[in-house]
Amino acid sequence: MAIRDGGEAGAQAGPRKTGPKTVALIGPLGSGKTTLMEAMLARTGAIARQGSVDDGTSVGDGAPEARSHHMSVELNVAETGFMGERIALLDCPGSVEFQHEGDAALAIADCAIVVAEADEKKVPALQVILRHLEDHGIPRILFLNKIDKTAKGVQETLAFLQPASRVPLLLRHIPIRQHDIVTGFVDLALERAFLYREQAPSEIVDLSGPERVREAEARYAMLERLADYDDALMEELLEDVQPSRERVFSDLVADMRAGLLCPVMIGSALHGHGVGRLLKAIRHEAPDVADTAERLGLPSGADAVAQVIKTVHTGHAGKLSIARVLRGNLSDGAELNGPDGAVGRVSGLLRVIGQQMAKREPAMAGEIVGLGKVDGARTGMTLGTGKAAPPQLAPLALPEPVITLAISPIERRDDAKLSTALAKLGDETPTLQVSQDEEVGEIRIGGQGEMHLRVALERLAGRYGLAVETKPPAIPYRETIRGETSVRGRHKKQSGGHGQFGDCVLEIRPTERGAGFLFQDAITGGVVPRNYIPAIEDGIRDVLRKGALGFPVVDVAVRLVDGSYHSVDSSDQAFRTAAQVGMREGLERCRPVMLEPMLRVTATVPSEASPRVNMMVTQRRGQLLGFDARPGWPGWDIVEAIIPEAEMSGLIVELRSATAGVGSYESHFDHLAEVTGRLAEQIAERSGVRAA
Repeated sequence: MAIRDGGEAGAQAGPRKTGPKTVALIGPLGSGKTTLMEAMLARTGAIARQGSVDDGTSVGDGAPEARSHHMSVELNVAETGFMGERIALLDCPGSVEFQHEGDAALAIADCAIVVAEADEKKVPALQVILRHLEDHGIPRILFLNKIDKTAKGVQETLAFLQPASRVPLLLRHIPIRQHDIVTGFVDLALERAFLYREQAPSEIVDLSGPERVREAEARYAMLERLADYDDALMEELLEDVQPSRERVFSDLVADMRAGLLCPVMIGSALHGHGVGRLLKAIRHEAPDVADTAERLGLPSGADAVAQVIKTVHTGHAGKLSIARVLRGNLSDGAELNGPDGAVGRVSGLLRVIGQQMAKREPAMAGEIVGLGKVDGARTGMTLGTGKAAPPQLAPLALPEPVITLAISPIERRDDAKLSTALAKLGDETPTLQVSQDEEVGEIRIGGQGEMHLRVALERLAGRYGLAVETKPPAIPYRETIRGETSVRGRHKKQSGGHGQFGDCVLEIRPTERGAGFLFQDAITGGVVPRNYIPAIEDGIRDVLRKGALGFPVVDVAVRLVDGSYHSVDSSDQAFRTAAQVGMREGLERCRPVMLEPMLRVTATVPSEASPRVNMMVTQRRGQLLGFDARPGWPGWDIVEAIIPEAEMSGLIVELRSATAGVGSYESHFDHLAEVTGRLAEQIAERSGVRAA
């Protein structure tokens, strides 16, 4: 692909039109993604002037919660034009708690701009982002932001950033410094120098003196790296032949699109420095929708296909599905199908820029569009206008919650309103998982961190006017027995008319852990008629729901061995009551003991945090199973442990604090463990029951 560039402010030689592009902006928390989007919108004339995230005047982070916390809490979408080409910008959240909100957008992006800075503390967060892009084959350019605020050299910076990337970080720009202040940059591919101008295109200047020497050295290093993937270029370098600019750009484009390397450009989003060159790289070097559709495995066809990247419930227009058209043209009124059939008819097409929306014309392949009132659509769903269900190109892989709260409305009359609001929030934020525990009657919300849930609660209050109260979810304690016994359960009651009579002898014993409840009918000789046996089992199960200690009873075997009946007074209810009487007495004799759920926890953390994580495990009555290097992740460990579920509260907060916000864990039930002594008494007191 031959590219000639007439400078940052100049135009591309010859016409070039490839269709709309979509670019995702992603980077660690505080790296300046939203500011970069603002600078790009201002440079291209989409907005009159560049707003400020701190002042709450930016297009992105326009939600009340984002402005309140000065951080991206959801995907932000904006659209602009540059040199005759439409470009959609997708600003993805940087915090690990909200990063998954951008996964659906990253999947359909033609290219990702990874915004980073010269901060070694943020390298693990950068590594998490780059791993995701690498694993999904998404081409990427690294924009080294805040170049005006660092005294570190770019070579030094790349040295500590490189471990975050599996592929080489290829330096495209080197800074020009005057009195230790960055005043411009040299483009190594163009072999041209530019001086920054505040909020304006850079000015081309002569490249001479020491800058020429630095440029020659850095350019040769860049060419050597490109030659690793181009034998012809390697031969030219060995023969001291100066490669053509066309060959250099062709290699840069091909290697970036193939994921063989990640080009690095520099600038300052706050001042608009380097933004013009970045926009030109997007226009000329990023893949377009045809390449992205091929990467996703979309076959050719005439029907329109769109991928939903975000869902919004608006107060005035109802449900809005923001999607990218990957094939064909999409018009208002189109009938759309999803994986399970029809999902609805499009009721309005909208152009989206931040929180603002406006009606628009039909959308062509490559464009981002808001689809009105397609009620069956969900984030991550592939929709199509064809009769057959479209292939699902990029279904969301949702992480398990790492923090959960039980939630209830302060006013009981708001129960239905809360359910409706939570359903809408879950639709907008798939990583916010809403569930109901029937055993204890709790509604629970689970998320990716403390801030994630805080934002959800703020939305309930601000958007839906709901006052709620929260508490830690109830721990599913259980109880079992240590001993065995034989007991007679007898129920006899005489009243006017028919009385009540039931009599059964039960043998009760413990079973191995995890075996559950076992009932055995050993009646012989018809001492208890067969038709009453199910009622006896029901009575036993009634008592097992709340045992001697006040918790559900598990791992118990009961054998019905004897009994008697009355031809007139016996009934199902009488035998059910007799079984209840016998079980209550029998469980008391069998030395009941409390059980608590134990979770197997797998934490992924930077290696330097592993000792602190080990301490967290022991402080929470946990058992450390071991830790090892995380495969394919240099500088990371996997820590395995068994921790009581009751001790998990606040673990994610402590873990994130110890790992600069990037540590996380997965957990699942492992086994039930006995609890005795003072700890059992404390649990019983908190639960309002009695200990053994």
